[in-house]
Amino acid sequence: MATRRMMMMMLPRRFSSVSSNPLRVCVVGSGPAGFYTAEKMLKRHEAAQVDIIDRLPTPFGLVRSGVAPDHPETKIVVNQFSRVCHHERCSFFGNVTLGSSISLPELRNLYHVVVLAYGAESDRSLSIPGEDLSGIHSARKVVWWYNGHPDCRHLELDLKNTQTVVILGQGNVALDIARILLRPTVELATTDIADHALAALQKTSIRKVYLVGRRGPAQAACTAKELREVLGIKDLYVGISESDLVKTPADEEELKNNRIRRRVCELLSKAATSNQSSPRSDQHELDFVFFRKPDRFLDDGHGHVTAVHLEKTALRGNGSGKQIAVGTGEFQDIECEMVIKSIGYKSVPVEGLPFDHRAGVVPNVRGRVLRDTSGESAIEEGLYVCGWLKRGPTGIIATNLYCAEETVASISEDIDHGVLVPSLPKPGRDGLLQLLDDRNVRVVPFSTWEKIDSEERRLGSLRNKPREKLATWDELLNFCN
Repeated sequence: MATRRMMMMMLPRRFSSVSSNPLRVCVVGSGPAGFYTAEKMLKRHEAAQVDIIDRLPTPFGLVRSGVAPDHPETKIVVNQFSRVCHHERCSFFGNVTLGSSISLPELRNLYHVVVLAYGAESDRSLSIPGEDLSGIHSARKVVWWYNGHPDCRHLELDLKNTQTVVILGQGNVALDIARILLRPTVELATTDIADHALAALQKTSIRKVYLVGRRGPAQAACTAKELREVLGIKDLYVGISESDLVKTPADEEELKNNRIRRRVCELLSKAATSNQSSPRSDQHELDFVFFRKPDRFLDDGHGHVTAVHLEKTALRGNGSGKQIAVGTGEFQDIECEMVIKSIGYKSVPVEGLPFDHRAGVVPNVRGRVLRDTSGESAIEEGLYVCGWLKRGPTGIIATNLYCAEETVASISEDIDHGVLVPSLPKPGRDGLLQLLDDRNVRVVPFSTWEKIDSEERRLGSLRNKPREKLATWDELLNFCN
């Protein structure tokens, strides 16, 4: 009870304009999807009281843990999200985990509306032999490692004994990782990269990175901006086979109405013709490998990856205007000491939540959660979804804005049509804090996050960095005390 009283004292006294029986809304997840949902709810419903919960003590989701440290301009959106938390009808509660701190049925009993926006915190699997060898890592964990996510502070990335890295995938995340591995550390030192990651990169032995894709340059999943950045690394040799750049009529048809992909092809073609014939012995190297798919990982005899066995592919039309990669039966090996799988993130379900395991999303219609995956089942009253959990791990930060607008529109329609009856009282925030207090959950309010933020900025200023992140659970929770 003392903890709850303390929490209530830490929350600003600012609810004079809130209805005595407000629409109680809980948003689970404090990334872009969660904050855009909260912002839209506050604007659209003047009687709404919105609480945002997150399993981390820190807010902002992938903006803090997913955006590359050398992309500070992308992180400016946190200023907008902070204003949401300062709204008189909104609160943030960190270190609250759905499924262990509180169950989904309990949350639904406390609130009129529950919006799940907790993203994708697992990884797709290749399901090929050798995937469990040491030295093979998911892109998500590597990104969390260099961004100071507390779950991956102690990820064992042996950069000191690694000369060659194979990255499977050619999307923006794959290019981000390649850039961080190859960019001069003197340039990274003035970003908000985690201190432990910078120290490891300063001792790295990595000389060569392969970016492997199943299809060709015309189908590359990256954007021109990301590609331009990695191609612009100082004194980097870029290897691209000019034969891979030859476009078929089917490629031309795909590119005809896709300006971004046309620009990507142009950049790759320019890079292929502007390099010297081979890299110098002291030069870092980035090789784009097209038309290859992983068949299995090879073992050094001691449980560590020593090569990727790749099957050459060819493109075949699938009848919908797109081309898919099919194996040709020809194989090659690329020797390496490390593999990073950048093949997609995956959302995970919680107990009591309908989930489509094949698609990796919650079955929904415009954000309304369905009771099963049939597509024709009844909706789960008062339960909604937004972001990657709703549509899969695709899009940019701004994509979540339109996603949130759709979900909030569905909530509003359900209120207007009497599907939701907010006039019936619900405990909301008081009930949440009481339940968490009874379970001795150490809740981190936004005011405490602001103190963490100030401390990280102070530590960063000592090293000419924007911030030095507190990157372990102990550091974060001890500071909260």
